Amino acid sequence: MASEDRMIVCLACNAVNRVPEGRALTAAKCGRCAGLLATPHPAEITNDQMRALEKKDTGAFIVDLWAPWCGPCRMMAPHYDAAAERLQGDVRFYKINTDQHPDAAVRLNIRGVPTLVAWKGGRELTRQSGAPAGGALERWVRGLFGLAPAPN
Repeated sequence: MASEDRMIVCLACNAVNRVPEGRALTAAKCGRCAGLLATPHPAEITNDQMRALEKKDTGAFIVDLWAPWCGPCRMMAPHYDAAAERLQGDVRFYKINTDQHPDAAVRLNIRGVPTLVAWKGGRELTRQSGAPAGGALERWVRGLFGLAPAPN
């Protein structure tokens, strides 16, 4: 495997796909099921899917651990959706409902929601607790992954 390749897990079939660094995820499809590898909208995932991502995926992704009763989670959701749409070529956006998947929150040592966890290269980069709003969320993601600033 060339060092410029990212290994991207397809959530539809669990296949691991090699995607060259620099190739937009929006142009990449799963080699097994032909599903899209980009997330134009945040994808709800389970604890098992999160384990697969942690174990096999070396691409850039953000996981939002949230709960339906959480006001800040609901306030951040539209900003998270907008960032997913704008950055889908470079970063994937996932959500784990901690009420439905408390085992994921325990395993990841999440103490409060919302918590955003950033991953790249098969390892956790950082976490952010609380709900960044508006452009702050997108700026945080762009800065973490070395993406160009948003055009004005």
